[in-house]
Amino acid sequence: MGQESSRLIDPDTPPETLSERSLRAVAQLIKDGAAKRIVVLTGAGISTAAGIPDFRSPKTGLYHNLARLNLPHPEAVFEIDFFRSNPAPFYLLAKELYPGNFSPTVSHAFIALLARKGLLRMLFTQNIDCLERAAGVPADRIVEAHGSFATQRCVDCRAPFPDDQMREHVGRGEAPRCARPGCGGLVKPDIVFFGEQLPEAFHANVSVPGTADLMLVMGTSLLVHPFAGLPARARDGVPRVLFNLERVGDMGSRADDVLALGDCDSGVRRLADELGWRAELEALWHGVVGDKEAERQLSKSGKEEAVRDELDELVSQVEDKLEISEGDKAEPETNAGKQGEEGAGNPPHVPSGPPEEHETGAAAADAAKLVGDGSPGAAAVPQAEDGGAAAQKTPEAESDDKSTLSAHDPAKPTPKTPITQTDSEIIKTEEQSAGNDKPAL
Repeated sequence: MGQESSRLIDPDTPPETLSERSLRAVAQLIKDGAAKRIVVLTGAGISTAAGIPDFRSPKTGLYHNLARLNLPHPEAVFEIDFFRSNPAPFYLLAKELYPGNFSPTVSHAFIALLARKGLLRMLFTQNIDCLERAAGVPADRIVEAHGSFATQRCVDCRAPFPDDQMREHVGRGEAPRCARPGCGGLVKPDIVFFGEQLPEAFHANVSVPGTADLMLVMGTSLLVHPFAGLPARARDGVPRVLFNLERVGDMGSRADDVLALGDCDSGVRRLADELGWRAELEALWHGVVGDKEAERQLSKSGKEEAVRDELDELVSQVEDKLEISEGDKAEPETNAGKQGEEGAGNPPHVPSGPPEEHETGAAAADAAKLVGDGSPGAAAVPQAEDGGAAAQKTPEAESDDKSTLSAHDPAKPTPKTPITQTDSEIIKTEEQSAGNDKPAL
């Protein structure tokens, strides 16, 4: 399935809890002590600056690099039956993604800072990279919804496998075997593959978002259920903040939703500025990753921002030219005196194109009004989470999208089962009935 269909809140609707829909108001809520149980939901976008390659990018994505191994289809690398018969492709991938190859971003550090200040109720992450742990987020405050590389075990007898030996095997790109006498089964990190259930920790904590007094949603497309249903569990009146390149799910449909559209790190820094935590945040982050890595990430982010600025300027120029072009299509001289006479028999200007495009434009305009302290025009030109440029896709492209997935979230969207406060059993039933179509990572 795709993202949830939802209407944006009318920009004229006043918020219930915040003084205004902005990061400044969110910061004031925290400073006033009204937000002490913050729940954070994260996806692939939070780790982009770390340099972790995604799965979908042509020529550079991990799926492209795995193509030479003649997989039956890209997702096969995360299918348990294929893994049992041929674990080599997965361990080639694991060698690229294994913890220690990448460093946390400032967004990870911000979550760790929330934990240090006693404000983090729980972090739910779709990512398998363990960067939250590396940043200093306590393990008992993390729910790795799709598993992670943190632990590993035999796929047959389920016996744990030593961390040091696992690292050695991954470094060589080799699949380890269970050392238990009489077993010898393949060992796999505790990452959820297609056909496997989500970790018990997810089911045990699925009601936690309903206890939040502030929710932060960072860098996720909210495509994969049941994780995608977590934002809806926030109680009415609880502010929800989205740090993402574009609006996703039902974010922006509630009176206290704040849309901080743009890259996660920039949005987090703006919130830290409003809180007066910026120096503390940067010191924590530099202390974790080192000055050299921090400079690398900042340099990469700066280049990407410059590219976005150039694209915005190009779009602006194209729009200006289109307006000039439309202006050149003047009415015959006999009608010249009637131009601009609204209500005198002249219908208002109707833009060309199908109605869907007009509705999309109106929605983007409304979204722009809801963006809290975001970059000018950020909502007007939404960008795909994986860096894709085209909003309109051919049927072939849509088919390709269904078979390729994001770096930390190589999962197939599944039919949605709404999550309620007491529905952990329903979620389990959904996973069992979905079979190999249930979400993996």
